Amino acid sequence: MIMDINWYPGHMAKAKRIVKESLKLVDVVIEVLDARIPASSRNPDMKEIAGQKPTLIVLNKYDLADPELTGRWIDYFMKSGFSAVAVDLIKGRGVQKIPALVRQLVAAKMASLELTGRRPRAARCIVLGIPNVGKSFLINKLTGRRAARTGYKPGVTRGRQWIRITDNLELLDTPGILWPKLEDSETAFRLAVTGAIKEEVFSLYDVAGQLIELLAKKYPEAVMKRYKLQHLPEEAGELFRLIGISRGFIGAGGTVDLLKAAQSVMKEFREGNLGRITLEQPEQ
Repeated sequence: MIMDINWYPGHMAKAKRIVKESLKLVDVVIEVLDARIPASSRNPDMKEIAGQKPTLIVLNKYDLADPELTGRWIDYFMKSGFSAVAVDLIKGRGVQKIPALVRQLVAAKMASLELTGRRPRAARCIVLGIPNVGKSFLINKLTGRRAARTGYKPGVTRGRQWIRITDNLELLDTPGILWPKLEDSETAFRLAVTGAIKEEVFSLYDVAGQLIELLAKKYPEAVMKRYKLQHLPEEAGELFRLIGISRGFIGAGGTVDLLKAAQSVMKEFREGNLGRITLEQPEQ
């Protein structure tokens, strides 16, 4: 179990201020979450930050998530008063639904503006999300070009950008924001294994150990098939030893490189090689 992860770079405090200032300018909040951990990848300050703004939840990386659970998460968010859609931003699947969903959310406001005699204008949206959930990838897919700076490392986006998508839709890109202290160890664990937290601030071996123990309990067939194992021991170190032997991570004197096995498990989970896995359910 990982404990007391505390990663809150100075630019994130600034980002939170930028978001609060920017909300005065927008009509709709587009919040990007990781479909594998929809609850853990939601900033707990979002209710306070977004206020009464109509919100579209975008569940990214659904190609890596359990499809049945993704459907249940969509239902959960819609019953909670949000609009919601699942997308795969790498391949662009589901992205085409977003402009229409935004127009639905802003229709009442635009009709009200028209009744007061004001000229029609584009719907203004803000894109929010914690680091590495795919905010900039979403903008790039919507625009069809590299309009926003992107990267795989948490916290790449730094500044603020207005981007016109169509004549009827504009997006405001903002830096990802993360809460200052992750007091819940399970949330911290889920964010660590999915890449939302920099690896420099936690023990990769310990986190991967918790991950492989969880997968062995919940997805045993996937683990045994992937690593060609005949049985699954309960202890992470022994699991890593067997995985290391299976993968040939053996050094001088026949010593198994447990850290290399742990790194392999983490990488393969993040890339979906262990199957489509969701780490939390709406009922939780």
